[in-house]
Amino acid sequence: MVKRDNWQLGRQMEYPYEGPPPRKQVAYIFDANKCIACQTCTLACKTAWTSGKGQETMFWNNVETKPYGGYPQGWDTRLLEKQEPARWRGKVLASKTIFEHGNPLDPPTGHKPAFTDYAAPNLGEDDVSASVAPGTHFNGVHDAWMYYLPRICNHCDSPACLAACPRKAIYKRPEDGIVLIDQERCRGYQECVSACPYKKTFFNMVSRTSEKCIGCYPRVEQGEVALCVESCIGKIRMHGFLTTQAPPREDNPLDYLIKIRKVALPLYPQFGTGPNVYYIPPLHVATGILEQMFGPGVDEAKRQYLAAKEDKQLLGAMILFGSQNRIVERFEVQGDEVVGWSGAGEEVTRVPFTEPVHLRASYDAAREVYRHNTT
Repeated sequence: MVKRDNWQLGRQMEYPYEGPPPRKQVAYIFDANKCIACQTCTLACKTAWTSGKGQETMFWNNVETKPYGGYPQGWDTRLLEKQEPARWRGKVLASKTIFEHGNPLDPPTGHKPAFTDYAAPNLGEDDVSASVAPGTHFNGVHDAWMYYLPRICNHCDSPACLAACPRKAIYKRPEDGIVLIDQERCRGYQECVSACPYKKTFFNMVSRTSEKCIGCYPRVEQGEVALCVESCIGKIRMHGFLTTQAPPREDNPLDYLIKIRKVALPLYPQFGTGPNVYYIPPLHVATGILEQMFGPGVDEAKRQYLAAKEDKQLLGAMILFGSQNRIVERFEVQGDEVVGWSGAGEEVTRVPFTEPVHLRASYDAAREVYRHNTT
């Protein structure tokens, strides 16, 4: 085991392999306040990547309902029960990660889901609380809550799947940090399935190999966002890169929102994998629950999110969500617009802070027709 820096934990942690960070790290931000669980992202991913034989129960992208939903069933609660509760001293994790238990040669702490755990993708959908009787009517503020959690592979800084694979079939691309499985080397031992704390590696019963989200790398190589990001009708997702070889850049929207303003947080950072899908936590959920899921920065993230309407730079970064199908690597607020550029310096989006309104006469004299508000 070697010591690796984990900025999400505020300390070094143990990991089986030493290795330099990628030249840049693929990352995503999901706004949990805006997700309506329409599953458009799920269908886009499913039809593009997992519509083949043996992939029937594979959902590289899924949207589940918290607190009771999850796919596969209990993917997070079962690991939380095996781990000691997360203990934070300020922003520093005092408890152990999944790599820091037992013998250094042991695989990361994990569990292997049963076949039946994959049988109900929508189990717990829209459930709020077992204490709420059917037909209950709420008035004003109430304690019952739910929210939607969209999930994909986190393309972690220190992937547990990579650490556990006895065939060394899993690797992290040096150019962008995307984590992939070499299908020719994989022998289907499923150690990656057991080790991944997010259960985003799947076993194909037909090919007898493991498969996982590929980060839409054919699209990324063309400068395009992932399909789940492009298809999101709620514009809750941003896809880009974090700076790894230099300090965070204020003109990089991912750096700005994640590392500088800290409005987006990793999911279960206490596991120690350094996940690179970040969430803007839901405002209506109790801080205690959210701190278990996203770490100790929840209150600050909520405060930043609520202050965005008064902060043009922060708001500018946030209205880039869903504004284009190209990856934005640099942005700038210019007057009443925010402009985004690709890594090649090409302008790919220009979004006004106020949506323009165009009023048209009800009668079009040139075409001799009336316009109606039903079309």
